[in-house]
Amino acid sequence: MAIAARALDELPSWEAVRAHARELSGRTIRELFDADPARADALTFEAEGLLLDATRQRITPQTLELLVALAREAGLQERIAAMFGGEHVNVSEDRAALHVALRAPRGERVLTGGEDVVPDVHGVLDRMADLAERVRSGAWVGATGERIRTVVNIGIGGSYLGPEMAAIALAAQTPDDLELRFLSNVDGSDALRVMRGLDPAQTLVIVASKTFTTLETMTNAHTLRAWITGALGEEAVGRHMVALSTNAEGVAAFGIDPENMFGFWDWVGGRYSMDSAIGLSTMIAIGPAAFGELLAGFHAMDEHLRTAPLERNLPVLLGLLSVWNRNLLGHPTVAVLPYAQELARFPAYLQQLEMESNGKHVMLDGTPVRWETSPVLWGEPGTNGQHSFHQLLHQGTEIVPAELLAFTRPVQELGDHHDLLMANLLGQAEALAFGRSADELRALGSPEEQIAHRVCAGDRPSTILLVDGAIAPHALGRLVALYEHRALTEGVLWGIDSFDQWGVELGKVLAGTIADELTAATPPAPSHDPATNALVRRLRAARGRPV
Repeated sequence: MAIAARALDELPSWEAVRAHARELSGRTIRELFDADPARADALTFEAEGLLLDATRQRITPQTLELLVALAREAGLQERIAAMFGGEHVNVSEDRAALHVALRAPRGERVLTGGEDVVPDVHGVLDRMADLAERVRSGAWVGATGERIRTVVNIGIGGSYLGPEMAAIALAAQTPDDLELRFLSNVDGSDALRVMRGLDPAQTLVIVASKTFTTLETMTNAHTLRAWITGALGEEAVGRHMVALSTNAEGVAAFGIDPENMFGFWDWVGGRYSMDSAIGLSTMIAIGPAAFGELLAGFHAMDEHLRTAPLERNLPVLLGLLSVWNRNLLGHPTVAVLPYAQELARFPAYLQQLEMESNGKHVMLDGTPVRWETSPVLWGEPGTNGQHSFHQLLHQGTEIVPAELLAFTRPVQELGDHHDLLMANLLGQAEALAFGRSADELRALGSPEEQIAHRVCAGDRPSTILLVDGAIAPHALGRLVALYEHRALTEGVLWGIDSFDQWGVELGKVLAGTIADELTAATPPAPSHDPATNALVRRLRAARGRPV
């Protein structure tokens, strides 16, 4: 079917949602709690080992009923079915967005263009598992016969953020004698950092670039190649470098055996690719069996999205809350606050997932949107943030909705650490919602001259996401898929294409032109605006090149 979008402000339920928002505008979260003793039950949802506590949002049960009706009118259920059905929901690129096929169990059928893609997916997974087992067991040896002790993943965007986030999150699953390092920035200092202290004879480099032409990735790949061949000779490339790519010719020209190339498909967007061949470093780190558990976690949340009613569908509810805060309450940012050090890079991962997916200015048909789209997403782990930017969260002039993530148990028990961590999470959520008034401060004996400075107004919305157990592959898969499908939900309501990323391209194209100008042997003819031309000349002069 043709994928189309209805304008948000033309949906019949839109005015009802706006009117409801106006009704709630004068009521605080504290008042909403006082008015509804059953609020905690009505606004807490559980599925797949995750608890979503929306009680501290500025909503009522009626809010969610109205938002669910809006989602139905926007065609959310039909769009979910279209995505799972392999239809070209990536409209501007005329492609499917079929990341759900990456975690489909063996034997399940997922079709696009009449072709079942699951056998190909598992063919790649099987080859990945073979390599991962050989590296982990020591059967894969380098040019000098030594086993691999360090894996360096070179990529950028989705081919970097997902694997790095997963490596940190699942570090407890990685053997002590195996280290993962990640290289993305074209800044030479990043490459030097990654190479520092490593032995090329014990290092395997994974180069992740679908086209094998990405400027940053290939610059870093050539640097690591020179480092390896300088120490071990040209023939060592085949034992110390593998590729995640679809460009077999480019991979072979680089010196990597195409047998050690792992491909993926044009229906996999970079930010949705950590469970594809891009996850090779993850599979090496945690092992094929644990990687299978990660995929099973993804699939469990996929099935929840596909089958659960909208009113109890966790990613849908999370997306509806995002639309409510962004478009009805006017909050332009979201703070993601994981109370789990293992998720230290999760906010950065979600930045790409959310803002690259939904930072769009036109609808599916190319007409301008008339409402705000993606919020700015940012965050750091608790409790670190409490001693820095939480000051703004509690007393700043900008209200920032917060999402607090946690696990019911730690990966490893250490005294009372986990209980204190959870106490801080709950304390922050309570303080954001209810604050502390001048009268309460006086009752506590605060000096009068300090009261104005110490008042916290509260009424700052937050959601708690609590995952049963400790972080593990299955739990991480569920959590990532939850946010993937949250982005889909938002995009459907905003009427945009959540699966293209044309805004990434322009700066990359211009950078390629400017790079040639900066390194040319003779002064280039001015070809940019006066400010850029002046900086090109200045940078050439700083490098001793003629201007």
